[in-house]
Amino acid sequence: MAETGVLPRVPISQLVRYFLRLGALGFGGPVALCGQMERELVGERKWLTKEEMREGIAVCQSLPGPLAIQVGIFVSYLRGGFWGAWAGGWAFIIPNFLIVAALGALYVHFGGLSPVTAIFYGVSPAVIALILHSCYRLARLGMEDWLQWVIAGVCFVVTVALQAEVALLFIGAGVVGLLYYGAVFAGKRSMGSLLAAIPLGGPVGTGHLEPILGRLLAFFLKAGSLTFGSGLVIVPFLQKGLVQQTGWLDERQFLVAVAIGMISPGPVVITATFVGYLVAGFWGSVVATVGIFLPSFLLVLVVAPILVRHRGNAKVQGFVKGAYAAAIGSILGASVLLGKIAIGDWLTVLIGVGCLVALFRWKVSNPLLVAVTAVIGLLAFPLLKPLWVFVK
Repeated sequence: MAETGVLPRVPISQLVRYFLRLGALGFGGPVALCGQMERELVGERKWLTKEEMREGIAVCQSLPGPLAIQVGIFVSYLRGGFWGAWAGGWAFIIPNFLIVAALGALYVHFGGLSPVTAIFYGVSPAVIALILHSCYRLARLGMEDWLQWVIAGVCFVVTVALQAEVALLFIGAGVVGLLYYGAVFAGKRSMGSLLAAIPLGGPVGTGHLEPILGRLLAFFLKAGSLTFGSGLVIVPFLQKGLVQQTGWLDERQFLVAVAIGMISPGPVVITATFVGYLVAGFWGSVVATVGIFLPSFLLVLVVAPILVRHRGNAKVQGFVKGAYAAAIGSILGASVLLGKIAIGDWLTVLIGVGCLVALFRWKVSNPLLVAVTAVIGLLAFPLLKPLWVFVK
């Protein structure tokens, strides 16, 4: 792997402006957002090297919490330091929080959002296309040899078979990379201290908050601390806790919340904001949002300084290469699982294929793609009346 160059710091004001825009206009879930960051920050703005982007994705995929936000925090830390990480990370989150909290208020006060199902119908296959296109870009960025593709293939199969991303896959793949790229060919120092310093999170106390807000905070802190990978991974955890265990939402409300997370800009786990509003109003949305994202800041700010210090170590680089390959395979597996929800008839197949062609041939912007497919959904849903939507 080529040596990583040291790039200059970026003013915090520039980081905030960039991530405010990305949070407001970035569609397609974690992989599409990471792909957009790679295209803009590595290719256009030259804020990052390819090595730094690869390391950020691999390490953040190996940690619990939402991938895109963690990569944004990691990038902000590299170019803006400790306070840059907090400023850039929350700038990434705030636009989406405001949009989804407003949708939550409309849903509560007007007794539902009937257009959501129609928009979901049109936008969901576009989301699949965005994931696949971004995964292609990320594979070109960091997949270098046969072992990485073997790791990716194993993680793809396991993700599809178990219908979930498995945390140990990323750690195990990193260890394989460490042994193959670091120990066998480089033979340098052990990376045990680095692995030992990476926390996997755990339950956090709720203090003396009002009971429902305290329970919301505890639930979403746990979700942000113990679930790995993309927004798709957190959906089963949320469904079990919100519908089956607490009864805060019924199945219909939960599916609407997931749809809101998918069709709004920013990370899919912003579903937490919508859930919080349904359960406890505006302050519920604030508490749920803080709970789902706070562990990401703490985890990345512990890991990022360690990675920066040890970036030149061959064993660190080997761990990153293995974990990156696991991320590619798991993301592809997650796209298969999500595709079962998003694609169910000839029109959604046509939308998905058409979006892929548009992305590869004309490089259409993500917001434009989402807007066009949302209009298609609004027009086609009343005519076709697909009964499978929100049923699978």
